[in-house]
Amino acid sequence: MKYLKMTCAAQGLLVLALLLGLLPEAARAQTAISLDSAEALTLRRHPRLRQSEREIEEQRALKRGSFAPANPDFLFSAPTGERWAPGVVQTIDLPNVYRRQRQVAEAGITLAERNREVSRASVLRDTRLAYLSLQFAEAQVRQLTYQDSLFRALRVATERLFAAGEVTSLQRISTDAEARQVSVQLQQATADRQAAQRRLGLLLGQPTAALTTSTDLRRSGPELVQTGGALLSSLPAEDSTALVRSPTLAAATQNVALSQSGISLVRARRTPAMTVGYQNQAFENSALKYRFQFGVSVPIWFWTYRSQLQAATARSQAAGYQLQTQRLELSTLYQQSLADTRKFSASLGYYEQTGVPQSRAIISQSQRLFKAGEISYLVLIQSLNQAFTIQNTYLTTIRDYRQALIELNYLRGE
Repeated sequence: MKYLKMTCAAQGLLVLALLLGLLPEAARAQTAISLDSAEALTLRRHPRLRQSEREIEEQRALKRGSFAPANPDFLFSAPTGERWAPGVVQTIDLPNVYRRQRQVAEAGITLAERNREVSRASVLRDTRLAYLSLQFAEAQVRQLTYQDSLFRALRVATERLFAAGEVTSLQRISTDAEARQVSVQLQQATADRQAAQRRLGLLLGQPTAALTTSTDLRRSGPELVQTGGALLSSLPAEDSTALVRSPTLAAATQNVALSQSGISLVRARRTPAMTVGYQNQAFENSALKYRFQFGVSVPIWFWTYRSQLQAATARSQAAGYQLQTQRLELSTLYQQSLADTRKFSASLGYYEQTGVPQSRAIISQSQRLFKAGEISYLVLIQSLNQAFTIQNTYLTTIRDYRQALIELNYLRGE
């Protein structure tokens, strides 16, 4: 019997040692990352930015080929009727055409760079939103874990009171239902956290990493009140001033410039071109057989150039309307984000100053009064649910406020 007890104790110590040995492994499996590190890592690895870099290289290569004369014509002719002789003819546009082609290429490079800034801003916004989603999921798991432990303890206490005949069967069933409901919510929040980890990991190029944020979303509330208030007070009143640094608007503006340079290029190509040749134009016994010849290439197919000019003009007008559409859409989104930011700023201020302190007081006092027998079981459950609803709404408000700020900064090019 004594040996059996020692064996059980040894087994208990072994299990404890195994658990202690597994805890560091579980801790090492978690990878804590800050928002700045996540942004830097995404900017290095996201394929959209790599695509933008290749598009810029493409436009730069096209610029190097902006001086692109027509291919030379190698001819065989018999000017004297005695024999065939080789020759070459080259058509060269006026310098203005090549200058316009170079301007179009430069405008294309600038547009590709503007599109890279749009991609960069979009990647940063997606990263910040994914990081915020993970922060919110982690905060929800912590909040529901606390609720779950509290309702579990309450359920155990209710079971003892029911066995002693001090509570009714309805109270026992209600406590069990509340505890099970919170347990289900905790499971759902855990699944949401895993999905948020996966979403952020995909952006960082680490889809299987068990990522965790370095800051608690709940603790960022007081700082968010200050930073958000300072941002709202510094924003300009006019949309045009607020959106002056928008990368989307800059790309649309550059697209207009590119289309206008295309019109100039079409007009330059309507001018005559020079033709230079070097051919045999003499008899067999002539002292100078090969001679130069010069000519002019006249653009007489006027309908072709007119159609090209109409197409370039229509393209420029479409780019102008696209710019107006972008400005209208961005102004609408800016006003909506600004309204959301102000709305959530007021809500967060209330929860920081009043709501959260009251919820903590409700939880502590309701438990104390219930143990003292001064409030009923029903009042206890209602008080706890009210307090936890306030705290969950507080977390949701922080998330919504940060989402509005992220969208606002994205529209402003920040």
